[in-house]
Amino acid sequence: MPDRLTILLDQNVPQAVVSWLKLLKPTWAVFHTGDVGLSGKADEEVFAWAQQQSAVVVTFDEDFADGRSFPAQRHHGIVRLRVWPTTIEETEQALGRLLSEVTEAELTTSLIIVDRSRIRVRTRPQ
Repeated sequence: MPDRLTILLDQNVPQAVVSWLKLLKPTWAVFHTGDVGLSGKADEEVFAWAQQQSAVVVTFDEDFADGRSFPAQRHHGIVRLRVWPTTIEETEQALGRLLSEVTEAELTTSLIIVDRSRIRVRTRPQ
């Protein structure tokens, strides 16, 4: 695992969440797709950038949870948010719960699905 955790917030995650997450986790490198030239790009391009940077992808996009397109052994962590509405407040609340219950090691080795009532962690097969 790299010394500094890198997070990439997908284009469907509110941009304001970047500042909130940086305040909460100042040692992390947190980016939004809009910060790195990925606005409007296909999921595959977002995924490729994340893998080059060893970044955990945080997204509302259910496609990222599809193991056929984004196999567990090929990613550095995916967090799929399933909370509605997709407001800044709901997103921050879901991520706050996630960060209080999941370790950094789990973030970088798992597909994690966060909904209103639970957090499911699917760890990468060894």
